[in-house]
Amino acid sequence: MSPTVTSITTTLRRRRGMTDQAASAAVDQACRRLRLPTIRAVIDEATKAAETEQLSYLGFLAELLLAECDDRDRRSSVRRVKAAGFPRDKWLGDFDYDANPMINAATINTLATGDWVRKGQSLCLIGNSGTGKSHCET
Repeated sequence: MSPTVTSITTTLRRRRGMTDQAASAAVDQACRRLRLPTIRAVIDEATKAAETEQLSYLGFLAELLLAECDDRDRRSSVRRVKAAGFPRDKWLGDFDYDANPMINAATINTLATGDWVRKGQSLCLIGNSGTGKSHCET
């Protein structure tokens, strides 16, 4: 057996007798130290959901780590938009398709994937003058 496996196994064995309160405090402290704010915020809710859904330990860990990754991606996107200095926050998720029924949600969502950029396809925006299309046309 490799030394790494032995040391991890020893560490896990040492912490097995922890009470729920001690474990909760240890998770909170570890999340602070490792800078995992999302896991720290959702651990109680995730634990209850894992018990209800009877998730395995690996499934529970995967859910927590995916939540952390998703939130980091969201925060990164928000930081990039803020750094761009746009005058107003606008997100496709907030778009009201009912306000303009001429706009096809499927077309917008297809454009939002960015596949057309990777494929080198063109996008031509058509509309009234003065609506800011000229600096967007590719």
